[in-house]
Amino acid sequence: MGKIKLDEIDHQILDMLIDNTRIPFTDIAKKLLISAGTVHVRVKKMEESGIIRGSSLTLDYKKLGYSFIAYVGVFLNNTSQTKFVLERINNIPFVTVAHITTGKFNIFCKIRAKSTEHAKEVIFMLDDIEGVYRTETMISLEESLNDKKRLMHSIFNEL
Repeated sequence: MGKIKLDEIDHQILDMLIDNTRIPFTDIAKKLLISAGTVHVRVKKMEESGIIRGSSLTLDYKKLGYSFIAYVGVFLNNTSQTKFVLERINNIPFVTVAHITTGKFNIFCKIRAKSTEHAKEVIFMLDDIEGVYRTETMISLEESLNDKKRLMHSIFNEL
């Protein structure tokens, strides 16, 4: 499938939706001086083409008591165990992201925890999965950059 062609109006719609996925189409239409029906049709087109895949909610995990973030590299006994191990990792709710990787680790995970003690428990859960040889953990001191828009604008400039 080839690249989908988006124009400046599509870019502006996406820009507003990234800021606030709950913004009413009528508000977008007013800001862009187009009809709400046009916004609806364009968003529908982007959904059908797979550019927009659902919408998400951003939570403030600190306010929910989960301010501790760590990244855990998982070493496997054998790469053929990757699928099995990922299925077990999926059962640990504190692992919020997992990637199959090349290089040093077989799997790289992001965990959220309430404290260092809680993080230790989560890391031990990962260590206890059959097929995991060992783990290596890096503690996040601060999330300094989490910007969806910069990449989006770079992609738009390429189109």
